[in-house]
Amino acid sequence: QVQLVESGGGLVQAGGSLTLSCAASGLTFSSYAMAWFRQAPGKERLLVATIHRQGTSTSYADSVKGRFTISRDNAKNTVYLQMASLKPEDTAVYYCAARLLVIGYAWEEYGYWGQGIQVTVSS
Repeated sequence: QVQLVESGGGLVQAGGSLTLSCAASGLTFSSYAMAWFRQAPGKERLLVATIHRQGTSTSYADSVKGRFTISRDNAKNTVYLQMASLKPEDTAVYYCAARLLVIGYAWEEYGYWGQGIQVTVSS
């Protein structure tokens, strides 16, 4: 049974930092591209960042480029999202997602999802 479990969310002031973690189990982690998505209330789920299954390439939404960093540790079956210079518009539920072998850029392409974790940035 595949499980993705996010942690590290919470409330932070604008300009602050948070690091999200997503621990995976029940799959061969190094065979999966990973991604972070986010969804604000009443809005669609949007891609934030992706990382190749070996960590050799990453991509970011324009809205977070230069502020967020995605990384992974295949020995720990964990993917991270370091978030800095947070803004109120970053407030959302953040989800990690896994896709076998290749990176996807739409949420429909990801077969495994975490339960989501709230990040709230106060102004």
